[in-house]
Order: sequence, then structure tokens, then C-alpha cells
Amino acid sequence: MPLRDFSLFIALAIIWGYFAVSAPAFLSPRNLSNLTVEMSITAILALGMLMIIVPSHIDLAVGSGVGLFGGIAAVLVFERGFGAPAAMLVSLVAAVLIYAFMGWVIVHERVPAFIITLAGLLIFKGLHWNVIHSATIPVTRGGENILSLLTTWYLPPLWGLLMGAIAVGALAVVALKERAKRKKFSLEIEPGDILYSRLLVSAQLLFLFIIVCNNFRGVPLPALLLGGTALVVWTATQRTRWGRHLYTTGGNEEAAVLSGVPVMRVVIFAFAAMGAITALGGWLQTAYSGASTTTTGQLMELDAIAACVIGGTSLRGGRGTVVGVLFGALLTSSLMNGMTLMAVAPEAKFIARGLVLALAVWLDLRLSRR
Repeated sequence: MPLRDFSLFIALAIIWGYFAVSAPAFLSPRNLSNLTVEMSITAILALGMLMIIVPSHIDLAVGSGVGLFGGIAAVLVFERGFGAPAAMLVSLVAAVLIYAFMGWVIVHERVPAFIITLAGLLIFKGLHWNVIHSATIPVTRGGENILSLLTTWYLPPLWGLLMGAIAVGALAVVALKERAKRKKFSLEIEPGDILYSRLLVSAQLLFLFIIVCNNFRGVPLPALLLGGTALVVWTATQRTRWGRHLYTTGGNEEAAVLSGVPVMRVVIFAFAAMGAITALGGWLQTAYSGASTTTTGQLMELDAIAACVIGGTSLRGGRGTVVGVLFGALLTSSLMNGMTLMAVAPEAKFIARGLVLALAVWLDLRLSRR
């Protein structure tokens, strides 16, 4: 096991152990279900950030984008009389077009992503406050709708177990096919006992998660959305030509251009995909908060970046995995959830988030020198 992965497991075990002793409610089914929702929102945004960081860019606007695009959907539903699906579609299209334009400016005009997305952070924040009139727009007024159900709907227990079995079966099929393919081309393969042990442990963890959720209300919808997003991002980055071009661009952009990689299209598509994920994160965060307010999405860009870097994504580009991002998001979300249960002061939370981000970047730089 790589040093970074081992360190992640140790850090997560220490955090969970500390909060389990200091705040016994941390391991209760209800809180673990809440932690799942919080982690899912952070992880979805971090998966989008992964596609931005891998080609050596950054997105500082995602937190403000969460507020803006969630706020657009909320206002259209509760002030303009739109149906929730139509409002979410408008929000999604706006997010994709705006992010694609930012990507175009970055690669076509050669403006650093740091500057463009920093400008986006300020613009999105101002637009968000204008959209919601600097007020609070609830998402539950007038009865339930798709937007308000995003974080309050749970998969029935039996369906959760069935989906878990399907997921484990699919994981086993993919792993065995990959092993057979590598063997066919005489590539190095891991021993069979290690593969089966890894599959067994993965299955046990998945069913343990489902059983814990079933002890409350069932698997929350955001966890299913996270699973779908992770599958799409993993497939796009690991099983498509665009994904190979993404990593090539991050590894050495000049070499990628000389090799015929359409760098402009690769980066613009990555930003467009980030726009779609930001819209999804905006709906979830707005629904989870119960309203769109001026603070919705605040500093979530830092949580997304921290989750990526903690999970092994290099800020220099060219390196990062979906699994690593998920573990990074779980670690950061566990830290915030535990501190909330312990009623830690807000200023201490800010300090903790800053220290975690600084430590993650330091670790990335240290391991990059090896």
C-alpha cells in the first residue's frame, strides 16, 4: 500500500476514534446518515475539481457557483412558478454554458485559471445575492417537490441491499475482466488471492454502510447521486480518450500539444463538466440547508480542493484518482461533522479547515519530491 493511502486510513481511523469517544452520537445511525449526505455533497464537488486539477488548473468559483445555481433553481420554483425539473434544467444549462465560457477564456486567451475563477467567485457571489434579493428563499414552501426531496428521500432498506448486491457483482465483473485483459497482453497482474481479498473487503464495507443507513431510514439519495457521479467521472477519466488526454495535458502540456492532443477542447470540456457538477452540488446544498441564503456554498471550494489533495491529486496536474478523492472527502467531512457535534466554535472550525488544507498541500509537495 502506498504511503499516502496508508496515511489516509490511519488519519481517518484516528479522527473517527477520537469523535467516537468525545461525541458518542458520532457513530449513531442518524448522524452517520447525516455524515453521508454532507460527505456526498463535498465529494461530488471534489470529483468535478479532480477534472480541473488534473490538467493543471484550479476552480475557486465552485463555492459561489453552488450558491448561485442552487439559488436560481430555488427562485424559479418558489417565486416564478416553474416546475422543479424545468427550474433545475435552466440552472444546469446556465452552469454548463458559463463554465464552458470560463474554460474557453482560460485556454484561448491564456489567462490563468486562478484569475478567471477568482473573478468568477466574486461575480457568482454578487449574482447570487441579486437573484435571491439578499434574502432567504426556502425550498420547502408549498409542499414537497423534487428539489426539496433531494436530501430528504431515502432508498427503502430492501432496495438498498439489492442495489448493494448489484454493485458488488458489477465491481467483481469489471475487476475480473480487467485482470483477464492484462493477462492477455502479458502485463503484470496482482495475485488472485489479493484481488479476491480486495473485493471481499469492498463488499463488506459497502454492505456495512447499507446496514447502518437502513438502521435509520435507508440509503440517502445524495449517496446514490454520488455513486452515479463517481462512476461517470471514473469512466470518463479512465476509460475514454478524453480521460487519457486530460492526464497527458496535466503531465506536460507542451508535449501534449506536440503529440496532437486537442488541449483546448479537453480543458473546455472539463470546465463544462465542472459546471454540471456545480449545479448538482448547488441543488443538493440548497436542499440540505432548507433554503438558499447569502452564505450557501461559502468556502466549499476549499473543501473540494482539500479533498482532492488529501486523496492524492497533485496540484501540479497529471495525477489523481476517483477513489482517492472519495477518501479525502470522507476525511474532511468527518472532521467537520465531528466538530459540529462537539459544538466547536465557528472560529475554531475555520482554523481547522485552514490547517487541513495547508497540511494537505504540504504533504502533496513532500511526496512529489520523492
